[in-house]
Amino acid sequence: MVIRSVEFLGSVVALDQPPPSRLPQVAVAGRSNVGKSSLINRLLGRPRRKVARVSAQPGKTQALNFYEVNRAFLLVDLPGSGYAKAPKSVRDSWRRLVRGYLAGSEELRGVVYLVDSRHPPTAGDLEFVEYLAETGAPTLIALTKVDKLKPRERARGISPATVDRLGVSPEQVVSTSAKTGEGAEELLDAIAALLEES
Repeated sequence: MVIRSVEFLGSVVALDQPPPSRLPQVAVAGRSNVGKSSLINRLLGRPRRKVARVSAQPGKTQALNFYEVNRAFLLVDLPGSGYAKAPKSVRDSWRRLVRGYLAGSEELRGVVYLVDSRHPPTAGDLEFVEYLAETGAPTLIALTKVDKLKPRERARGISPATVDRLGVSPEQVVSTSAKTGEGAEELLDAIAALLEES
């Protein structure tokens, strides 16, 4: 997939608020410190001129943010999960918003879920991927920050244990780096396949 145009269409902060467009949608989700905004910027060809806001403080994405790509589909940036410093009431509202969107969107064609490649999947990761399976949403797993792995860890490739724990097939997993761009083209092609299948 070649990225020709990207436009921010707006945010949704409540389930009764309609999305800014009825184009097909692919959502991006993950824990708050997994590098979601950085990877979105890399995917959309904006590693220097940011589209998604990148912050040193996790938990900045607090709404569903909609980006129109190539005037053909929407990439939806979901609030990060697992950010403990936000008040519980705020975290609960994010959870309801995200889960309500994932379960109720008629335009959703798939979800890219980000997992930090340096660590085993957390309980929160496993819970989220299991929820995606329950909704029936086609899911891609992007292992982030692979540039930070040691050469020996890189040489081993994608860990079978990680794939097994997440309950997905190896074909659903892509190793990525927002810093180097590794895996970005492969992930974009996988997103294009999700859109074509729909």
